[in-house]
Amino acid sequence: MAVVVVESPAKAKTINKYLGPGYTVLASFGHVRDLPPKDGSVDPEHDFDMKWEVAADSKKHLRAIAEALKSDNDLILATDPDREGEAISWHLTEALAKSKAIRKDTPVKRVVFNAITKSAVTEAMKNPREVDMELVRAYLARRALDYLVGFNLSPVLWRKLPGAKSAGRVQSVCLRLIVEREMEIEAFRAQEYWTVTATLATPRGAEFTARLTTLAGKKLEKFDLATAASAELAVQAVTSRDLFVQSVEARPANRNPAAPFMTSTLQQEASRKFGMGAKQTMAAAQRLYEAGHITYMRTDGIDMAPEAVAAARAEIARRYGKEYVPSSPRIYKNKAKNAQEAHECIRPTDMAADPESLRLTDADQRRLYELVWKRTIACQMESARLERTTAEIGSKDGQVGLRATGQVVLFDGFLKVYEEGRDDEGEDDGRLPQLAHGDATAKRAVTPEQHFTQPPPRYTEATLVKRMEELGIGRPSTYASIVTTIQDRGYVRKEKNRLIPEDKGRLVTIFLLNYFRKYLEYDFTADMEEQLDDISAGERDYKDVLARFWRDFSAALEETADLRISEVLEKIDEALAPHLYPPREDGGDPRVCPTCGKGRLNLKTSRSGGAFIGCSNYPDCRYTRPLSGDEGDSELAGDGKLLGHDQGDPIYLRTGRFGPYVQRGDATEDNKKPPRASLPKSWSPDVVDLERALSLLSLPRLIGAHPEDGEPVEAAIGRFGPYVRHNKTYANLADVDEVFTIGMNRAVELLATKAARGGRGAAAQPLRTLGDHPDGGAITVMPGRYGPYVKWEKVNATLPKDITPEDVTLEQALALIDAKAAGKGKKKTASKKAASKPVAPKTTTPKTTTRKAPAKKPASGKSAKSDDAE
Repeated sequence: MAVVVVESPAKAKTINKYLGPGYTVLASFGHVRDLPPKDGSVDPEHDFDMKWEVAADSKKHLRAIAEALKSDNDLILATDPDREGEAISWHLTEALAKSKAIRKDTPVKRVVFNAITKSAVTEAMKNPREVDMELVRAYLARRALDYLVGFNLSPVLWRKLPGAKSAGRVQSVCLRLIVEREMEIEAFRAQEYWTVTATLATPRGAEFTARLTTLAGKKLEKFDLATAASAELAVQAVTSRDLFVQSVEARPANRNPAAPFMTSTLQQEASRKFGMGAKQTMAAAQRLYEAGHITYMRTDGIDMAPEAVAAARAEIARRYGKEYVPSSPRIYKNKAKNAQEAHECIRPTDMAADPESLRLTDADQRRLYELVWKRTIACQMESARLERTTAEIGSKDGQVGLRATGQVVLFDGFLKVYEEGRDDEGEDDGRLPQLAHGDATAKRAVTPEQHFTQPPPRYTEATLVKRMEELGIGRPSTYASIVTTIQDRGYVRKEKNRLIPEDKGRLVTIFLLNYFRKYLEYDFTADMEEQLDDISAGERDYKDVLARFWRDFSAALEETADLRISEVLEKIDEALAPHLYPPREDGGDPRVCPTCGKGRLNLKTSRSGGAFIGCSNYPDCRYTRPLSGDEGDSELAGDGKLLGHDQGDPIYLRTGRFGPYVQRGDATEDNKKPPRASLPKSWSPDVVDLERALSLLSLPRLIGAHPEDGEPVEAAIGRFGPYVRHNKTYANLADVDEVFTIGMNRAVELLATKAARGGRGAAAQPLRTLGDHPDGGAITVMPGRYGPYVKWEKVNATLPKDITPEDVTLEQALALIDAKAAGKGKKKTASKKAASKPVAPKTTTPKTTTRKAPAKKPASGKSAKSDDAE
């Protein structure tokens, strides 16, 4: 018997049914080792030595594998067929050897399969190999680079740019794309233009539409009709002349199917058709792969195995007829700059298994499988045959010319199954009526239409991945994590499926472009990816690549050591000036404070990391506005808009660093901070009147006394939205307006539901009671936000990850409580027998081994983290 190790339990379950009783199939649950999140894990001073640590969760999985190897001294590593899979196999080998679970006589084999099917798994078992150390070295280089950037650059951001969270080798370049696109949009100035279309009719009365293309004998360019007046003159030119068909040309055209999916195109199409994010798409694809329904989902390749091509062609003939099968198979070749992970395309493992036959219950998996199946079948089908017709219509004097176009599908071909989505929505021309040269056309309507040029669109996750792929940035295994990370860090938000940079994202990007520009260059990042590909091909030494990178990068880090925050803000203020201070309509200086008229507007940051524009005369002048605020909104700027008076106090609507708000009264020496209330996100400043302002300023609203204890029940709007509160129990409300209308019955119902679920303020119920402490009082196991813990009086001790609430004993709990109490400096409690499993000692962070680098201590609980680690 042999021990087979894969990444996940789902994959293990599928493989186990193919291998049978002669094998023990176990899961590693992903990577078993990683670089500890602290300084010194990669040591540039000692040949880039890397210090690996077995994750707490992984220890029990390694123990299970080691136990199995005691009786079955044969190890088969069947992790995924890419760089990450190879790295997991290497880590497993190293960790098991270190724990002496692998002996000198233990055979260790590596097998790979692109699909989890019986034939693929059986064939792989017949052809084992050793771990591919070239791929492992490429992984080591990538992991070391991501660590060196993330764990050295992130602390620089914390110190020099308050509120910044992290930087990453690829993450920051991706963020730059989004920020620069937003700056393009802001700098864009719309240009007006007009078009003229005519609804015409043939001698037989059939109507069609034609567009004006020639005026005064000259071809019309896009901006030739720049005003309504010029468009009206064009309309008169058309209506005053008789029109005739001058030519009709019908040309055949073929439309070919799209190539089968690779990772990036699958993410793009799932986003276009279903609005699925990259992370959501990959999670569904992973489950389909592990269940044996599709081939491996992280790939740069679009080629298809010959047997799969043959199976697809046979299925097409069976379902749709031989006329839908092309005379020869379609061959697709990869066009990407790099194809390091160029496995086979993403396709169904069984072409005959259509979406209906699989009966998938999960909605995401069902939709994604249908997409993969249809795209794969379509890519081997016959082309669609079209006929495109162009008719030129004009006046006899040649002064006016119009063009009508149409197309008709003669044979649908692959369109019978699938049509690729588009990022830019266009209109397909319909069929034109029968037209002949010399036919007179009657004018039914001639219409001018106003247009404005549009700014470049914001990125969606799909178009961002497409752009990253075009630039050679990132790899299939990193696209989803990178796009997710920049959103999780608060650098980017997603609205209506579009990615919009937050203020923090702008500031970080401008900071990095000014002080680390080389490392944000698209070409530099793509070149680094190519060097990593060369390492995997055995053409470069990975430590040489690391040494060259570190030499320049460490020098750039040292150059920022003496930077002052004020100096950084001045630099960013200067770089963002065209966007922060657009020209005023009156021609005045856009940086003069609109409130005091003396101070200069400049960029400021708050402790929370938010950026805003403030007056240099602070604290004498307290003018502020958001970074992305509209300076042209003069009604809210400065003193704001007076909504009315209440009890003698003026009520204002103003805008500040955190957006629009209402305020009661003016700031005076006696009242420096008058009452304020921010507008809820769902409220536009345009709809705020005196009544609404007063309702906001009156919060929290007292609903009444709770019927059980007589304590007050209140409704208010907090950091996380509208809520009702009773003592320490908070329950969310669905709508902001409900804060002002909710009654006692509804409030009590919501609070009771939240308390029953163990919500905030509700007393948590013990999972187990273990017994009494020697000093008196029960010891219980409690559920916690960060995991289960044991509790005695006021001492709480978190359970180690290898001890479950069901397995923990009273002796173990006593040892944990003693250790916790001792750590807090309390008198050590009496304990019984020592715990059977010792508590892991606290690890101390070693000093960084890099020269001249300042000590890096994460502020306010932050953990320096490389965000490009795969």
